[in-house]
Amino acid sequence: MSQKNQWDSSRAFIFAMIGAAVGLGNIWRFSYVLYSNGGGSFFIPYLIAIVIMGIPFLILEYAVGFSFKESFSTIMRKINPKLEYVAWMLVLFVFIVTIYYMVILSWDLVYLASSFTFSWGADAAHYFVNNVGGSSNLSNASFLLIPTTIGVIILWIVLWFIAHRNVDKGIGRVSKIIIPALFVIMGFIIVYALTLPGANVGIATLLTPDWSKLVDVNIWLAAFSQIIFSLSMGQAIALTYASYLPENSKLINNVFIVVASNSLFEVCTAFGVFSILGYMSVTNGTPMVQLITEGTGLIFIVFPMIFNIMGPIGRILAPLLFLAILFAGVTSALGFLEPMLNTTSHKLGWSRKKTATVLSLIGCVFSLLLTSGISSYLVGIIDSFVNEFGILLLIAVQCIIFTWIYSVENFLDVLNGKSAINVGRTWKFILKYMLPCVLIIMWVIGIIRLFSTAKQFEIIIDLIIIVMVVVFAYVMMKIKPADG
Repeated sequence: MSQKNQWDSSRAFIFAMIGAAVGLGNIWRFSYVLYSNGGGSFFIPYLIAIVIMGIPFLILEYAVGFSFKESFSTIMRKINPKLEYVAWMLVLFVFIVTIYYMVILSWDLVYLASSFTFSWGADAAHYFVNNVGGSSNLSNASFLLIPTTIGVIILWIVLWFIAHRNVDKGIGRVSKIIIPALFVIMGFIIVYALTLPGANVGIATLLTPDWSKLVDVNIWLAAFSQIIFSLSMGQAIALTYASYLPENSKLINNVFIVVASNSLFEVCTAFGVFSILGYMSVTNGTPMVQLITEGTGLIFIVFPMIFNIMGPIGRILAPLLFLAILFAGVTSALGFLEPMLNTTSHKLGWSRKKTATVLSLIGCVFSLLLTSGISSYLVGIIDSFVNEFGILLLIAVQCIIFTWIYSVENFLDVLNGKSAINVGRTWKFILKYMLPCVLIIMWVIGIIRLFSTAKQFEIIIDLIIIVMVVVFAYVMMKIKPADG
């Protein structure tokens, strides 16, 4: 690893990792997951999932990246040449996430611009469908949503501008600016939200515990799923970022900082979100159950409705919220892009600038294909399949590879040498036995749910993705590596 591909300090790495972890899901997904899975009682499986999945697996990823200091495909090839196929499948799946993630960020960019004039009007749902996200009506696939199309082009240019630089001057420098700004903005929104009339109603609705749900296996699966995707586990992001760390880094310490920051952010954000929903419920007389939703419905429909009735403060909170989402999304997108960028650069012997340029052009073209009148429908299909089928399975495969095929004992010295907290027998037991079982069970249940409700068009999209990933991984594995 050349010196230019290093963080200047662990601080740059920590900010970049927090940026990769704290994304759209922390803002628009966690509060709904918390509410719909037992309220306050959900914190029990949530914390257990952090302890037995989030922290152990991130420690493993840090150890692998830091020990090898190579690209993901090179690491897999060194363990066993046949395993390089797994690496290319995973990095392509994660690159696909980047492609549709940029479309979602484009929706946010449109709303950020609209928030200064409230151009979404009185009917926020109509605005979203006709100007930004489209609908599931396949006849609308023949035209582009121009605001979203323009947003995608702008955002890919921004992503390229940051990513084509070496990691410290690009991702590192941007993360050290954006992440503190993100926390300050969200901190202001949350604190103000807690002072709104009806905030207590929203928080009570969020936290009211349903202890009976603790015996429901679906609640536990929801907790583990939240941790996987909230921390961007197993997507080669942490592994790649850790490969840029300087010597003498305290790996386990860094894991705890990142996990704590991520969890604190999403829990506090949930309080803010439900405080605002409580305000809407009390002020407008709308039952809470009609307001509670997740994803695009919450951010792009419910929240604009709330800002419309908030008066002057709504004119301040609206731009701040969409700016915060943009900040969170950009740093996450950089994380999603990095495994493909690093792995392709090493494999083909290209410079970082050339690789970032080629990938950004390819990514932008595919993102533009998702800006038609069925934009949100396409994004939803791809998001569900890539995460439930591809990434979740490959996380389980990595767990087996790094603990059974390449002995996990090989990482103990590098992990325990500098960190204040050490790992040992319990950590190894969790990774070798518990996590593979949990992950495979989650994958099987997810696949059954995914395909039992899928429509013909959705299955066609899923099959196209499978063929693309399989063929791409095969071709890349057959190419003679420039790095030997």
